[in-house]
Amino acid sequence: MIKVVALVLFFITTLHALSNLEILKRADSFSKSSSKSNQFRAYNDYKNLYLRALMNNDKKLKYSALKGIVYSGHKLHIDVKQYEKEYKQAIHVTHSSKKRHQTKKVIKIQSSHKLSAVRFKNGRLILRFDKNLKKNQVNYFTLHDRKKGVYKYIFDIHASMLKSSTTLRQEGIDKIKLAQYNPNTLRLVIQNRTPLSVRFTKKAKELSIKVANKSKKAKTAIASKKYKKAPPKRLDRDKIIVIDAGHGGKDPGAIGYRKYREKVVVLSIARELRNILRSRGYKVYMTREGDHFIKLRNRTKYANKKNADIFISIHANAVGRKDAKKVCGLECYFLSTSRSSRAKKVAAMENSADLDEMDYYGKQSFLNTINSHNIVASNKLAIDLQRGALSTLKSRYKNVKDAGVREGPFWVLVGAQMPSVLVEVGFITHPDEARKLVNRKYQKTMAKGLANGVERYFINN
Repeated sequence: MIKVVALVLFFITTLHALSNLEILKRADSFSKSSSKSNQFRAYNDYKNLYLRALMNNDKKLKYSALKGIVYSGHKLHIDVKQYEKEYKQAIHVTHSSKKRHQTKKVIKIQSSHKLSAVRFKNGRLILRFDKNLKKNQVNYFTLHDRKKGVYKYIFDIHASMLKSSTTLRQEGIDKIKLAQYNPNTLRLVIQNRTPLSVRFTKKAKELSIKVANKSKKAKTAIASKKYKKAPPKRLDRDKIIVIDAGHGGKDPGAIGYRKYREKVVVLSIARELRNILRSRGYKVYMTREGDHFIKLRNRTKYANKKNADIFISIHANAVGRKDAKKVCGLECYFLSTSRSSRAKKVAAMENSADLDEMDYYGKQSFLNTINSHNIVASNKLAIDLQRGALSTLKSRYKNVKDAGVREGPFWVLVGAQMPSVLVEVGFITHPDEARKLVNRKYQKTMAKGLANGVERYFINN
């Protein structure tokens, strides 16, 4: 048994070094084996390919991975109903797509730039991209429909990211809409019944647009609202987010390097994340604002009561002294009945504070009743948070390790009626990582990255 576990861990660590095609070939070979250990390896490979497919929006790889998960899962007597349902849907999409391709060749041109965030700042609409904007990348023109009495100010940007249109709001402007005009062009349309003054600048990765209404009536209305001190409407952000700072009160969480306490570190990061998201126009609540103990089941209960759109639980990871200098990295977990050894170890630490009264067999039975309705959405949220945090941290700090997006049986996520994720911001037991985790600048950078991940998730979904 020890040899089997060691082999599985070996395959997981070498997975990133192999291409998708190599992993798929290896998994197909293992799945045909009569050995249960090989079949388990195949199942694990297919699951990792499935996560890669979701991250890269690779439909072909997703189809192959789902097919493998269902096949090997049945062999191992693993419950794969959710994957089976997805696989059947994928079959239908694949067949429809094949019929279309038989009559017409489709050439896909993918833009090199992607939209990463949209927000209003100091009266300007800021569009931020993942790369520096080029000289001729933004095409601006205006239209005036005299019959309808409408003025349109249009920006065509050689970029992509949005899967669906987004409507924005600003005082004194009738309509601002952002949508993917075609696979290669992102279109921003600013529409109004009276003429507008529109100015824009491109700097590095940002397109900054200043829009002002020339109409005296509009200026008077805006001025009167400012006088009343009404909060300015930012983006069309009616989303509700609940942030959960792990542990608290009598439960310190992990005690790490130089006796740093998990409950203190995660509360600081949670507060920074709350402040950033509120400044971007979201409604944000926290399960705990101070050093208080809250039962695990009451945390998601609070999120449900607030009708939250997403739930983010923030934690810091830990290992024993023997491995303290070796193990580090940022991880994001979403809820599932996963029984992987790594998920079990991490979940055991996070679950220990509140559910000791339930025995092992009781826990396993309860896990089998988990509603998998939000698992796919939670997986996507975890991927976006991981990407956001890593890209922001790596832009300022060296040796930031990606420990991956994983699934596991975390009790703090059980009962959430919305997509929910547990973020392990790093290992508080690792000397270098622990020093960063208690640093205010690092905490703010981490929070900014997570906030960018939240925006990416809402843009994509």
